[in-house]
Amino acid sequence: MVPPWSFVVLLTFLTPSLAATVSEYQGEVVRVLDGDTIEVLHDHLPTRIRLNGIDCPENGQAYGTRAKQAASELVYGKQVTIQAYGKDKYGRTIADVLLANGTNVNYLLVKDGWCWWYRKYVPGNTGLEGLEHEARKARKGVWTDPKPVPPWEWRKRK
Repeated sequence: MVPPWSFVVLLTFLTPSLAATVSEYQGEVVRVLDGDTIEVLHDHLPTRIRLNGIDCPENGQAYGTRAKQAASELVYGKQVTIQAYGKDKYGRTIADVLLANGTNVNYLLVKDGWCWWYRKYVPGNTGLEGLEHEARKARKGVWTDPKPVPPWEWRKRK
């Protein structure tokens, strides 16, 4: 049976307005900095990628190490497809990261409970919203904590 969220993911990729602004390339993941930031070899140079629409716990924050491990298990040393949407204020490429089988890593990390849907930057993303809701309900990952601290709040306190 095909999970219902996969149709939302498919629609996200087929939306004409997004397709016009997305550049796509492949590369090997050579470094995982944290749960939502990786480096991919592109044109023989490491390119820093910030996963679009998600925010994982930071290094040093509760669940930060586990989020990084989850991302590493999914992508480290693998060829991935980068669907880039532009750059953030730190010069990182904002992108969806797809595995060889088409699995969207951004969505999978939310589904498995290792990060938040980043409403501030993708407020209308019903796919990420639904996946976060399901992870919360199932008490997966960060949601095992009765009061998990979102990374944006944790960063403000630091």
